[in-house]
Amino acid sequence: MVNFLGTYECKVDAKGRLMFPASLKNQMGEAVKQGFVIKRSIFKKCLELFPHQNWQNESGMVSKLNMFNRKNAEFVTKFMAGVKPVELDGTGRLLIPKDLVKYGEITKEIVLTSVVNRFEIWDKSMYENAVDYDPDDFAKLAEEVMGELDTES
Repeated sequence: MVNFLGTYECKVDAKGRLMFPASLKNQMGEAVKQGFVIKRSIFKKCLELFPHQNWQNESGMVSKLNMFNRKNAEFVTKFMAGVKPVELDGTGRLLIPKDLVKYGEITKEIVLTSVVNRFEIWDKSMYENAVDYDPDDFAKLAEEVMGELDTES
C-alpha cells in the first residue's frame, strides 16, 4: 500500500478535468500508470480517489462480506455506487465523471488532499468548511480516536 502527503488547490475545467499535481505523480512513481478508482466518500460530501493498487486492498475488505446478509448487501450496493476507473490523459489531466462532479458539488476550484492511502477531491468552499474546527473540539476528538492507540506494535 502506498501512502501520500500533500494538499493542493486545483482548477477543474468545464469538462470536469483537473491537472493532477506533479508532486503527487512523483510520490506514486510507476503506480500512476495503473490508473485510479474514483468514488463517493462514505462520511463526507467529497470524492475519494484511490490508486489502483490501494483500491484493490480496499475492495478486498468489502469482498469478504457475506452477501447473504441483508445489511452487508445494502452496504456494498451503496459503497460501490458511482465507482469508476479513471486514468491520467496524455497531458496529466484526470477526468472526474459528471455524476461524481454533481455528487461532490464540484465547481471550478477544488482541493485535492491526501488522506493516507487515497486522495479526497473537495469543492474548495466545502473543504474549507470541513477543516474549519475549534482546536478544543479537535483535541477531544484526537484523544478519543488516538488516545488508546498502542504505538509499540
